[in-house]
Amino acid sequence: MEQNQQQWTTVIKPRTGWFDIDFKELWQYRDLVTMFVKRSFTTMYKQTILGPAWILINPLITTVIFTVVFGGIAGLAEEGVPSFLFYMAGNAIWSFFSACISGTANTFVSNAGLFGKVYFPRLTMPVSQVLISLVNLGIQMLMFFIFWVWFYFFGQEYGTVQMNLWVLALPVVLLLVTILGLGVGIIVSSLTTKYRDLAIVVGFGVQLWMYATPVVYSMNELTANSPRLATLIRLNPMTEPVLVFRYALLGCGQISPGWLIYSAVFSLVMLAIGVVLFSRVEKTFMDTV
Repeated sequence: MEQNQQQWTTVIKPRTGWFDIDFKELWQYRDLVTMFVKRSFTTMYKQTILGPAWILINPLITTVIFTVVFGGIAGLAEEGVPSFLFYMAGNAIWSFFSACISGTANTFVSNAGLFGKVYFPRLTMPVSQVLISLVNLGIQMLMFFIFWVWFYFFGQEYGTVQMNLWVLALPVVLLLVTILGLGVGIIVSSLTTKYRDLAIVVGFGVQLWMYATPVVYSMNELTANSPRLATLIRLNPMTEPVLVFRYALLGCGQISPGWLIYSAVFSLVMLAIGVVLFSRVEKTFMDTV
């Protein structure tokens, strides 16, 4: 008797490589990523009075506080541009980055029950969190452009604003920030499986990171007053993306393509480390939860 030859549609086999993430499989589960995005978005604003309006209220309040405290009292904003737009631009890109980290930092711990019931690529969880942050950024940028148009036509007394060709590089800058946020986030999520108190430190650490980034102060002033400190701040991989973001939209500050390349390389390295750790923890995590 001849044995029937069977062709399997799915083959499950052990993973042995250090960099063992099946990106093709991740793409096949893109519908699941979309479902996670919708679920998280609905859960986040369920039973709230203002609902998704908080996407605009939070950055607006933060920008007003930054403008009054750091721009009005301390005088740390960039000269020649409206302080409100200066802080709104920096806060928008930073909020996106911090949301990428905080959203992915508890991937394994928060979803342990779900991971133990059904198989799907675990990387879909952090990717969905990044997409949620990207949607929030898009909504916030719509509000930013409304204020930008007003200051451009009616707010010349507060400073001048002008876009330039660096606007075309903003998608690349956003991709860079996404890679860095995702990389740092999945590194933290991998380490929290062994060190649970690390999740508590994340929020505080992100706040400290913000003050090491020119979000609330001018890089030009820092360079003029303390060149060594300015060089140290440049080593922060988020510094150049923030500067490019402001320069492209407002025409203020100075940017360096060399430091931008450094940020890109640093971000790719962090993502590679994160993917390696994530794949290692994915194999052993379910045996310990």
